[in-house]
Amino acid sequence: MEWETVIGLEIHAQLATKSKIFSPAATAYGAAPNTQACAIDLGLPGVLPVLNKEAVRMAAKFGLAVGAKVAKRSVFARKNYFYPDLPKGYQISQYELPIVEKGQTEIEVEGATKIVGITRAHLEEDAGKSLHEDFSGMSGIDLNRAGTPLLEIVSEPDMRSAKEAVAYMKKIHSIVRYLEICDGNMQEGSFRCDANVSVRPKGQAAFGTRAELKNLNSFRFVERAINFEVERQIDLLESGGQVVQETRLYDADKGETRPMRSKEEANDYRYFPDPDLLPVVLDDEFIARVRATLPELPDGKKHRFVQQYELSTYDAEVLTSSRELADYYEQLVAAVGSNPKLCANWVMGDLSAALNKHNLEIQTSPVTAQLLAGMLQRIEDNTISGKIAKQVFEAMWQGEGDADTIIAAQGLTQVTDSGAIEAVIDEIIAQNPKQLADYRSGKDKLFGFFVGQVMKVTQGKANPAQVNELLKKKL
Repeated sequence: MEWETVIGLEIHAQLATKSKIFSPAATAYGAAPNTQACAIDLGLPGVLPVLNKEAVRMAAKFGLAVGAKVAKRSVFARKNYFYPDLPKGYQISQYELPIVEKGQTEIEVEGATKIVGITRAHLEEDAGKSLHEDFSGMSGIDLNRAGTPLLEIVSEPDMRSAKEAVAYMKKIHSIVRYLEICDGNMQEGSFRCDANVSVRPKGQAAFGTRAELKNLNSFRFVERAINFEVERQIDLLESGGQVVQETRLYDADKGETRPMRSKEEANDYRYFPDPDLLPVVLDDEFIARVRATLPELPDGKKHRFVQQYELSTYDAEVLTSSRELADYYEQLVAAVGSNPKLCANWVMGDLSAALNKHNLEIQTSPVTAQLLAGMLQRIEDNTISGKIAKQVFEAMWQGEGDADTIIAAQGLTQVTDSGAIEAVIDEIIAQNPKQLADYRSGKDKLFGFFVGQVMKVTQGKANPAQVNELLKKKL
């Protein structure tokens, strides 16, 4: 039987406010346990929550960015359940009337574009964290995260593969970072998701029974967890079993999912409007002010890069994947003054490789856009070749100065004197009569041998275009 996968994601984006959603406690990452939890976060008797207006503004900004309806009236509810790191015994969230509804975004997978619907995005508070290490068989509770503002972004079940789910998650990650409403740091838990996964026979309209994969905090884990879960469900169904609706955890070490608990329904949480919080009412003026702050978003920037810089869709997609990377690229092109494709190749190639190797972000790159532009200008005016440029780039990365300083100090100026290059070619031809005879008898691949010998003798400094042109004449 042929099976179809159905996937929906619930993404939790931690909003980049300085204080919590209902209290003045700080949200900074890395503080000592239980030093950023005040009486409101702890749910002590007599305390009352006060809504953080900035969290509302950020949620509205996201809604406008994905073409959704920003509700003029939304309501907070109490989601009741017991867990050790939930001191109040309930989580304040939004249920029937969320702040954002019915948006969408476009993803691209293997050259094909697809629209993924966004059912809703609602505001809620995060819970604390249970710690199970170093407590001699007991668990510790850190309530620093309790009350941290989250925007839960719920997709439609529109994705049909793990690759599509990853592409969608990456797109939402890009959008919230462009909007500067979330830092997107997955290692710190600022951006994570739950994946609802089911399978059904190809052609069947009804959805299969879904399992929820909880707290996936890397794109790689999302893809691996979904692929494992799909295979698990298909194997179970084909062997005569039934999929149980449940919440599962992904074990990254074993590469498998395992049961955590049976999946709750909405009625299990006994939602009801929070009596301590008034409905959130937004007027047209507030929404208009938020709309005026929207930046150029990833899709718009990508299309502009294709038009303005004559880049391929793929190049534009990569370069606009983050706002900081796109800004670096545009600064580079402006500083070089020409050849956007050369700039794109270096940003996506050597620069990105160096950043990945040293685990750095583009904004902390030792090679600034101005430094890289100086080197690319020396390629453009034939002072150095592309091969020598790699040597110059490495020296710039190590902090040895700008391109001109390094070229002068290391004597890397390209040889463009035709007479000098011809003399080297004549010498190499005289030294390799057999290869010359073989080349002239039809072994065209030996041309590369002669190019390599010239570059070796000139220590890579001969202008490659001139070497090729002169060798063709001589051979």
